[in-house]
Amino acid sequence: MLNELRGGPIMARAEQAVGGDKEGRPSPIDVHVGARIRLRRTLLGMSQERLGEALGLTFQQVQKYERGVNRVGASRLFDLSRVLDVPISFFFDDMPDSLSSAYGGQSGRRSAAFADQGEGFGDDTLNRRETLELVRAYYRITDPAIRKRVFDLIKSMGPTEA
Repeated sequence: MLNELRGGPIMARAEQAVGGDKEGRPSPIDVHVGARIRLRRTLLGMSQERLGEALGLTFQQVQKYERGVNRVGASRLFDLSRVLDVPISFFFDDMPDSLSSAYGGQSGRRSAAFADQGEGFGDDTLNRRETLELVRAYYRITDPAIRKRVFDLIKSMGPTEA
C-alpha cells in the first residue's frame, strides 16, 4: 500500500507543494515563510546583514531564506522567531487557502496581529513601502500617550466600523 501511495498522484502533489518541483523552483510554503521573514524584518527596520549577524549567517543566506530558495529548518525557525520577536506560528499566518487546505490547516487564517481588521485589508497593503514606513514612524514615537493619540487620530479619519 505504501508503494502505491509513493507513486500515486496524492503523494506527487504533496511532494511538489512541500519540496518545490523537479525544475528547481522553491516550494510555495518556503516562499511564504520567506516572505513572512522579510515582512517582520522590514517592519522592525532591520537589514538583512543585521539579521544575518544575529543568526550567525551572511546576508546572502538571509536573502535565500527570504526568497524561499533555501528551506528554513526547525532550529533556524526557532532562532528567527527569537530574533524577530514573534511566535513561530507567525511564519505560517496568512497562508494562502490553496496551501493551508492542502495540509489540513485552517483556511482563510489571518495573522493574530491583524485579526480585528476588516476583510478589505489585503496582503498587498502590508507589503507596501508606505505601510512599512508608517509602522516604523509610529513605533519611533517614544511617548505612549502621544502614540495613542496618533493612533486614535488615524482611526478617526477612516470609515466607521460596523
